[in-house]
Amino acid sequence: MIQKVSVIGAGTMGNGIAHVFAQYGYPVSLIDISAAALERGMTTITKNLDRMVAKQKLTEEQKQETLNRITATSDLQNGVQDADLVVEAALENYEVKANIFKQLDQFTKPDTILATNTSSISITKIAANTKKADKVIGMHFMNPVPVMKLVEVIRGYATSDATTQAVVEISKKMEKVPVEVNDYPGFVSNRVLLPMINEAIYCVYEGIATPEAIDEVMKLGMGHPMGPLRLADFIGLDVCLNIMDVLYDGFRDSKYRACPLLRNMVAAGHLGDKTGKGFYTYQK
Repeated sequence: MIQKVSVIGAGTMGNGIAHVFAQYGYPVSLIDISAAALERGMTTITKNLDRMVAKQKLTEEQKQETLNRITATSDLQNGVQDADLVVEAALENYEVKANIFKQLDQFTKPDTILATNTSSISITKIAANTKKADKVIGMHFMNPVPVMKLVEVIRGYATSDATTQAVVEISKKMEKVPVEVNDYPGFVSNRVLLPMINEAIYCVYEGIATPEAIDEVMKLGMGHPMGPLRLADFIGLDVCLNIMDVLYDGFRDSKYRACPLLRNMVAAGHLGDKTGKGFYTYQK
């Protein structure tokens, strides 16, 4: 039974995941090697909870109880040693995740479930860095985590039925909708989404239309709440490029080749919302 949760990474996804677990009654250790990142993460959680209070979705007392359940720490070993479930939400980079899971294999209890919030990297490959691959699973939340209902639940080659069931159940307890998918590059969400975004970038690259025009076509014509290029900026163009590279490396199919414009923008540091410039310009 899952009673205590640890979340690794205090960035956009990590602080959102910690927020939701704490809101639904779970004590959470929010772990990051950067004290500044932890401070930013806790500030973001507080602001999001304030927004919920303003919308009368939470009381001030519930907000404070949620914050009291979260412990921020830079000590990975102490942060995970009592956890029943660890959710890794670090950079979308295999080497980073492999290093974290090697440490989790040493620091966690034998029956602790090790979940990764990866949006595209093989669960099986990540699990190979541990001696308990049956306990490793993908738990891919959507951004923004407190708002979006979907959790993509990805079984690796060795993930057990018991591990999968535990993750499905805890997702439902948080009023999320868990959807089980198999372990192939990009899973379902990003195998469908990122090639669409990449094709929209090709439309800019080839001079077919402006970003504004492309987004307007997809919003008004296809019913998308946000155009693909605005969404790319929101996700982060570096993240989009990483996922396209995972898809290309996994399938070796030219249809997953990242647009040269995307590669150039990332090289230039124009990553979208987080840098103030991507396909659009933002106030940082």
